[in-house]
Amino acid sequence: MTTIIFNKPYGVLSQFTPEHGHPSLADFKFPKGVYPAGRLDADSEGLLLLTSDGALQAHISDPRHKTPKTYWAQVEREITAEALAALRRGVTLKDGPTLPCGAAALPDPGLAPRVPPVRFRKTVSTSWAALVLKEGRNRQVRRMLASVGFPVLRLVRRAIGPLTFDGLEPGSWRELTEKEIRSLRF
Repeated sequence: MTTIIFNKPYGVLSQFTPEHGHPSLADFKFPKGVYPAGRLDADSEGLLLLTSDGALQAHISDPRHKTPKTYWAQVEREITAEALAALRRGVTLKDGPTLPCGAAALPDPGLAPRVPPVRFRKTVSTSWAALVLKEGRNRQVRRMLASVGFPVLRLVRRAIGPLTFDGLEPGSWRELTEKEIRSLRF
């Protein structure tokens, strides 16, 4: 069985078939037989896990297991304590209430600039927030932050469970050790 972590760049689809001019996972020469455990939208970046272990893939992807996923979001304006408190309680989206999540202001994490760059407006400041979710609805982080008045400019998945993208440049990947794989099965 093969399990890898990949630091997915902006604009890459979380599938092996290119669509609408976007590059896909097929462009990164992964070992045969691995498939994504979950998804990241093309306009999101960061950690994606791929595995040939169907049970592990189901465990990571199934919201019943509540695998924590950490996201860093660059938002318009300075995120407020009130907005963070609302996120921690859970917010109501069109598809129902979210679970409470971890939410905190984050100093600029010093990530490499995104290609293409995030839009810049002289009159609107930006800030960063860290969110830890145990569910994974479509575009959930973006929708949650928008619901409390902070549109997302850049979204990066920092971690899946205890695994982070430390040491992986965007577009690079590595195989996990047995110990790392065991750490995902809480």
